[in-house]
Amino acid sequence: MSTARKGGSVQSKAIEWIKAAAWALALWLVLSTFIGQAYFIPSPSMERTLMVGDVLFVNKFLYGAKLPLVDAHMPAVRDPRSDDIVVFMSPVEDSILVKRLIGVPGDTVAMRNGALYRNSQRLAEPAAQSLEPDWKLDSMSRAGMRAMHIAQYVGPAPEQYLPDVHDWGPLVVPKDSLWMMGDNRDHSRDSRFWGFVPRGNVRGTPVIIYYSWDASSYRPLPFVSAVRWSRLFTVPR
Repeated sequence: MSTARKGGSVQSKAIEWIKAAAWALALWLVLSTFIGQAYFIPSPSMERTLMVGDVLFVNKFLYGAKLPLVDAHMPAVRDPRSDDIVVFMSPVEDSILVKRLIGVPGDTVAMRNGALYRNSQRLAEPAAQSLEPDWKLDSMSRAGMRAMHIAQYVGPAPEQYLPDVHDWGPLVVPKDSLWMMGDNRDHSRDSRFWGFVPRGNVRGTPVIIYYSWDASSYRPLPFVSAVRWSRLFTVPR
């Protein structure tokens, strides 16, 4: 075989590899943009439902995937429903959060002595936990909560309304908005502190935990030795 033919063969194979890589990259971009994406849990705000170190596969298609570079979404299969676990952009900072959806537009939500109510019905909430039931906010934080809540407050004596972390509302969820809360109630910054989440901030819902490791482990090779095997391929509820 001549040197020219060998060079042509190598060049042809290189072009084939580049084409294959380009198709793989394009497929990955389409899947990660419109179908699903991985999400790592960095905080305990959803414990015990989601643990620090869980890695989720997030379904972006269900609620309508956001189109890149523009403020628009694909058509949704369905809207988020109460009690769904939802992944969304924070309304106050550039970060992705995951919380439980407590109230959809038109719902009335409230909390009394740590008990959560939706449309005057107390919620059973088997996934929620309160580790510091006596937690109280300082007066400045309570005033900040009041300022965010008061426009949607529908209770008596609005001039006397001064919410606290375990006592607030009733609030009516406005159009195109959602009320989100962490299952780990006393270790979660959520709608109590920064108000309603715009519907357009929703990014998806977790469908499976495909990897989990104990982030507090100091054992050698924690990504291997600290794997929470019992959580792998479980469905968060």
